[in-house]
Amino acid sequence: MQKPNQHILVCASFRMQGEPQGVCHKKGAGDFLGYIENELIDRGMADVSVTSTGCLKACDRGPIMVVHPENVWYGNIDSEEKIDEILDSIEDGVICEDYVLT
Repeated sequence: MQKPNQHILVCASFRMQGEPQGVCHKKGAGDFLGYIENELIDRGMADVSVTSTGCLKACDRGPIMVVHPENVWYGNIDSEEKIDEILDSIEDGVICEDYVLT
């Protein structure tokens, strides 16, 4: 396996003691993982990896996506259209300013 150039983390609100409970989970962040993976394949973005995470502690602005190594945090990512905009920006080598958490 080739080491990815970028890594997308998607908050899925996992908790160590049981069921996912947070805002990201309740807003369907877990369902976005398959969509993101398929989009990466369709776009030929084999150098980008995606992983679900435990709670990222930004529940008031969830669902959350983080792109590394740039350390760009995106919030309120609650639709495939927003995900597409972020993936477009990654392809273009820019930041999708509309959803950046500050």
